[in-house]
Amino acid sequence: MSSKFIKGMSHGLPVALGYFSVSFGFGIKAVMSGLSPVAASVISLTSLTSAGQAAGVDIIAAGGTLLEMILVQLTINLRYSLMSLSLSQKLDKKFTMPHRLLASYGITDEIFAVCSSQPGLLTPAYMYGMIFIAAIGWVSGTFVGASAGEILPQSVSSAMGIVLYGMFLAIIIPPARKEKSILFVISLSAVLSLLFYYAFRFVSSGFAMIICAVISAAAGAILFPHKD
Repeated sequence: MSSKFIKGMSHGLPVALGYFSVSFGFGIKAVMSGLSPVAASVISLTSLTSAGQAAGVDIIAAGGTLLEMILVQLTINLRYSLMSLSLSQKLDKKFTMPHRLLASYGITDEIFAVCSSQPGLLTPAYMYGMIFIAAIGWVSGTFVGASAGEILPQSVSSAMGIVLYGMFLAIIIPPARKEKSILFVISLSAVLSLLFYYAFRFVSSGFAMIICAVISAAAGAILFPHKD
């Protein structure tokens, strides 16, 4: 095992520990939506996207269509393509196309942040080490949470189910306190979500999420453009 791989694992261990606690909540949410622990774990293994998985489980529970699922995942996970473009500027020449395709599986917000802060160029072994340990944390947390969700009392499961949303709040509140543009986008999306929930119940949750995200992001881009 190369030293770069081990270094990647050591840098990814804090991410894995955080993923374990958060995915525990996702596992409970998945079981409460009617999925088995194995199915929830497979979703975590193949997707590795917290917001995308949470939205996907909601669509599955609501009996949504494949088109709805595809559009929701595209809307939520589009940011990963921007992260990948940014990281492409820091890749070592050993990163051939097959390596790029494999590493793209593990581009998450946290892994992107850690990789971006590294001095020098990134090697495939380093990224594989980080992605490997982070994925273990995410999948194992999902399985443990889903298994616990089957035996825990309903009151406890419901309480633990908000862990995933707590992570989302932790992500958006700090930047919203600093940037009025972010606060505006968050507030607008919340208002639109409430509008769809109470006034336009005939629109499925997946399409409502897409509409809220697109309108809020577009309004934010128009009203608060970045200067050149």
